[in-house]
Amino acid sequence: MRRTLITAVLFTLVTTVIFGLAYPLLVTGLAQLFFKDKANGQLIKKDGVLVGSRLIGQPFSSPKYFHSRPSAAGSGYDAANSGGSNLGPTNQKLIDRMKQDAAVAEMDHPGSDVPIDLVTTSASGLDPDITPAGAEYQVARIARERGLTPDAVHRLVLKHTEPRQFGVLGEAHVNVLELNLELDQLTK
Repeated sequence: MRRTLITAVLFTLVTTVIFGLAYPLLVTGLAQLFFKDKANGQLIKKDGVLVGSRLIGQPFSSPKYFHSRPSAAGSGYDAANSGGSNLGPTNQKLIDRMKQDAAVAEMDHPGSDVPIDLVTTSASGLDPDITPAGAEYQVARIARERGLTPDAVHRLVLKHTEPRQFGVLGEAHVNVLELNLELDQLTK
């Protein structure tokens, strides 16, 4: 009995050191060595100041910026409250919010269909990307507000459009923060 207890305690200590300390340190070290940007949250700095992450959406409300998807995370893009709204498609609160968002978006193109990602939230509420259609929908407003040609803004959207991974996984997307940062650089 005593021998079994000593074996169990030693096994627990050895596996705790291996899997609780050594393995996490090894994985963390390898991630820092080979994937430093990804391991640290893909942070974006502008002039040495942290402005955001490529992985977490941010609200942009000024008409001179591309707007992100709506967020259902807390009071908006709150990573501590990540999650969808859990409102079903027939929920009046969801319907009213989407109608309001669509009405605001339609001001850019009266009478045209608003891309769905500009009025629906992502599952996490923190999605940093919009579809190329969502970005293109906003080109005329951005060009007007910034004093640029629509063609110049369109080229910027194309530059920031990421294709499907390996040509088949996911959908093409545009990172709104990166697009807006380059837009600021373009109109300095």
